[in-house]
Amino acid sequence: MAAPVADAGEFESWLNDRLDSLEVDREVYGTYILGVLEEEESDEEKEDALQGVLSAFLTEDTVEDVCKQIIKQWTECCSRSAVKEDDAQVLAIASLIEKQAQIVVKHKEVTEDEEEEQTTATKLPASDKSLFKNTNVEQVLNRQKEKRDQAREDSQKKKETDKMQREKDKLAKTDRKEKEKKRTQKGERKR
Repeated sequence: MAAPVADAGEFESWLNDRLDSLEVDREVYGTYILGVLEEEESDEEKEDALQGVLSAFLTEDTVEDVCKQIIKQWTECCSRSAVKEDDAQVLAIASLIEKQAQIVVKHKEVTEDEEEEQTTATKLPASDKSLFKNTNVEQVLNRQKEKRDQAREDSQKKKETDKMQREKDKLAKTDRKEKEKKRTQKGERKR
């Protein structure tokens, strides 16, 4: 399923700047790239589709890096957007809970005023609202913070894994080039 991007303008702006720097028609290719990013399921599928398009005007050495930059930026924008949406939901829930707590406190105050039979010693003062502290809001905010921290850790681990994979790919590519060079030299010696 495609990742929702509430703040697509941020990514589009970045993509347009990147395509301009590559001297690529951003109106044609920008729209196509956005479509690929929204439609494809995995990063590998996205990268393959992007490489197919970008290889028409980029060198073999740069196309892979550009594709990875685009996918990385897309992922970061999606995660920032998800965090913003989560924060908005938490704030809305917290606001509702606080309103509900205020209603309960007001109801309690009205009930206390009506209970004239009780003695003053057993009555709770109307201004003592600390008895009604709502811990749900704190728990929800703490859970959201934990989720964000976990997402940050996961993102960092993925960056490290991606970096290691890029290094492995680079070494493998260098090895292939050296082997090809040796084969070419060996073939030339036979002539």
